[in-house]
Amino acid sequence: MYTTRELTELVNNTLDTLHLNRLKPDNLYEPISYTIGLGGKRIRPVLCCAACQAFNNGDPLPALDAAIALEIYHNFTLLHDDLMDNSPTRRGKTAVHKKWNPNQAILSGDAMSIMSFKILSEKYPAEILKKIIIPFAKLSLEICDGQQYDMEFEDRDDVSAEEYTDMIRLKTAVLLGGALEIGATIGGADAVDTKKIYQAGIDMGLAFQLQDDLLDVYANESILGKPTGGDIVNNKKTLLLIKAFEKTKGKSREKLNDYLSWGTDKKAEKIKAITELYNQLGIKEEVSQMVSDYTENSLNNLKSLSCGEDAIMPIIELANKLKSRAF
Repeated sequence: MYTTRELTELVNNTLDTLHLNRLKPDNLYEPISYTIGLGGKRIRPVLCCAACQAFNNGDPLPALDAAIALEIYHNFTLLHDDLMDNSPTRRGKTAVHKKWNPNQAILSGDAMSIMSFKILSEKYPAEILKKIIIPFAKLSLEICDGQQYDMEFEDRDDVSAEEYTDMIRLKTAVLLGGALEIGATIGGADAVDTKKIYQAGIDMGLAFQLQDDLLDVYANESILGKPTGGDIVNNKKTLLLIKAFEKTKGKSREKLNDYLSWGTDKKAEKIKAITELYNQLGIKEEVSQMVSDYTENSLNNLKSLSCGEDAIMPIIELANKLKSRAF
């Protein structure tokens, strides 16, 4: 059985063999190679391979092509997300739409999306393909749904915690759930286990995104690798801000609205003021508890799988690591 470290190395080595920078036309594939080359945690392909080996006597290799397809698709969503958000950087490097141009980001992203489906259709026989292509297509559309909700929330001040949770389920969690479901399916899991492992991935994804929201406010910048407070500066509707709206009334609401109106000339003051408000309202502790609860739900589903706890230990370790991560 491979460890998570070994699975990460396996995924990275396989991505390197694609030699995307050698494909033509250059202007289509260089942004793709650049995006994949930015790295990342490779969480989704690792989960896919780990789920496969759990049901396949410790062998993750049958799911490797699906894992690569998932990672390419994930990076496509990031490429388009940066364009829609007009984000200047991705993982500390210039975003594709800034390094090249918006049209190139659109086209290269589209190509990545198609590549992921092409890999699945070429690498898997019909009896496997028909079991994995539907969940892959389903999660692909759900991510679009989630992105649309996220954009719509920018213009609303009445977003509820339930709406936000459903949005991050669609935008973030379904890809983790789908990675586990697809990997387990390739590994030979039955319908009961694939349903359980999918839900484990959903809960893991919800915990992951909420921890991300917390890190943007409370992380150590030297560990995080980027400045904190970006969500506060941009008035992004994270669960922390939504909770602040729910918990403030009268003068405290007026104070919050005043903070939100501050521009970039008062960036540091805005971050400090809103962070202090979150602390006063107990929001950090509340969201941290939600991260723990979602992780616990995920672990409970994982431990109930028929393959046994030892077989899914890499997934359990990754779930715990995501909950406590500092970057």
